Amino acid sequence: MSSTATSRRRGRGAPHDGPRATFRQLLPFLFEHKRTLIVVAILSVFGAATSLAQPLLVGQVIEAVQSDAGIGILVWLLVAFVIVSSVISGYQHYLLQRTGTAVVYSSRRKLISRILHLPVSEFDARRTGDLVSRVGTDTTLLYAVLTQGLADAVGSAILFLGALIAMLLIDPVLLLLIVLVIGASVAVVTALSGRIRTASTAQQEKVGELASGVERAVGSIRTVRASGATERETESVSTLASEAYGIGVRIAKISSLVVPIAGVALQVSLLVVLGVGGFRVADGTITIASLITFIMFLFMLVMPLATTFGAITSVNQALGALGRIQEVLNLPTETQRDAEIAAAITRDDADPHAPAIEFRDVRFQYPENVVAARAAAEKEARTLLADAHLDPTDDVDDGSDREVLRGVSFTVPRGARVALVGPSGAGKSTILSLVERFYDPTGGSIRLYGHDARTYPRDELRAQFGYVEQDAPTLAGTLADNLRLASPDASDAACEQVLRAVNLGEVLERSPLGLQAPVGEDGVMLSGGERQRLAIARALLTDAPILLLDESTSSLDGVNEQRMREAIDAVSTDRTLIVIAHRLSTVVDSDLIVVLQDGVVVGEGTHAELVESTPLYRDLARHQLLA
Repeated sequence: MSSTATSRRRGRGAPHDGPRATFRQLLPFLFEHKRTLIVVAILSVFGAATSLAQPLLVGQVIEAVQSDAGIGILVWLLVAFVIVSSVISGYQHYLLQRTGTAVVYSSRRKLISRILHLPVSEFDARRTGDLVSRVGTDTTLLYAVLTQGLADAVGSAILFLGALIAMLLIDPVLLLLIVLVIGASVAVVTALSGRIRTASTAQQEKVGELASGVERAVGSIRTVRASGATERETESVSTLASEAYGIGVRIAKISSLVVPIAGVALQVSLLVVLGVGGFRVADGTITIASLITFIMFLFMLVMPLATTFGAITSVNQALGALGRIQEVLNLPTETQRDAEIAAAITRDDADPHAPAIEFRDVRFQYPENVVAARAAAEKEARTLLADAHLDPTDDVDDGSDREVLRGVSFTVPRGARVALVGPSGAGKSTILSLVERFYDPTGGSIRLYGHDARTYPRDELRAQFGYVEQDAPTLAGTLADNLRLASPDASDAACEQVLRAVNLGEVLERSPLGLQAPVGEDGVMLSGGERQRLAIARALLTDAPILLLDESTSSLDGVNEQRMREAIDAVSTDRTLIVIAHRLSTVVDSDLIVVLQDGVVVGEGTHAELVESTPLYRDLARHQLLA
């Protein structure tokens, strides 16, 4: 697969539409802060009580005025209840804001932890920008549940119930008319809430795609500019933004129907109360004071209803986002899969003479989700070529729809230097991925020091390897940050020594900051060869007994390649070394060369032996192994 297609696979892949969450799945996020929420609930009770007392006091004040009685104490009580209600409301608002922020924080921590512990296959199948969107945008919607929705609805429910009881005691006939009006409005809101949740889920999915598109375009900005593809990429990302906007407008339309319903219910209810209530006052069924009190309770009944309707919108939007969050949290981590696998395998007795690594009839095929992601990326790459008026007719077979390895067997003795060679797509890099247990074989077994590799915890297994992947990334930060990624306790002297060993002394001296010199985003302040040598230095700095180098000298010129070979020779003493290379000079001195073609071993031996016995190797050697 081309580098362009590969970069696009990181940005886009097969869609992963998460299931919509239920309210029950939201509860664990809230129960983490149950003490605060209990305090909020208690405050809601007191706040509702002080609010409900106010109409009753107003009614008593009116009756006292009508009977020429003193109203002093009643007025002071009314003022006191208003002040207490305001203080409670303000403190409750603070607690809700703080708790909402804490819910977002804890959900982000859970998501980040789960994402960084997912199997590598999930990253190969999913879109990077979409995962980032779940951590950022989706978790933010949980904040609205508390600050604008759920907790407010609890206090509103108390007000609603209290007002309902008070109105029932004042005039059941008027209340019955009000219930009919409000019941109709509740039925409409309930019908609309499901549509809001569905649209919200779709919007969050589209926002994830938009984040992926931006991440892809920005991450490949130099290639995009050099290819004259800026306008096409702008149009592509803008299309995603437009689709997200369209769904957002749909949500706004549905919400715009929900919000006025409370206002309409209030207006109709008020007209009913004024009309019917006026007749009932006229015939002496109720007094003026009771009617005014009833109207005040009506406002307390309908206004919480508006808050509740808003809460329904907020909660449904949050449940749409929560479905995407929950989808990631439900994915098994590498550690969980290890426990299941290791429980079914018995570790053999230790054998001090066992080889470092042994492949026994290993077969491997990528999982279906990875296959789908690669197919989508390939289709997108071909579409881009067609849009650029380039020839998209040549299919690229990346082996994703078949077995990449088909019965591979070979042995890597301890302390030996073994080279893997073969044409592109032969399965060389896949072998190193299996050694590192980024994937597990679909057949056969891989043994490390005589034991099935799956019996080792992955952290323990990976500690045995210093790995330099093909196109190894340079992390944003400093030289020291990159070197100490695998060796956090390495001294400055050791870091400087390994940098000079790979001919990066000039980079050290380029800046007065030395090891603290920044390398830029993706190592943009370094050349391609310097980034590759930095990755090798990072692997050499570890005390790992086995080094895995995947085409680690492909970006080096002749002088730096020679220096690199000398550095590797110096540190590979008493270490096992597996090298993938396309240059004859890199592999010719290997103790063992394994030749692969179409996922099968077609030859093993030294350089001299393979030149005589294996036509494919002889042809590769004739062309300096430049596949």
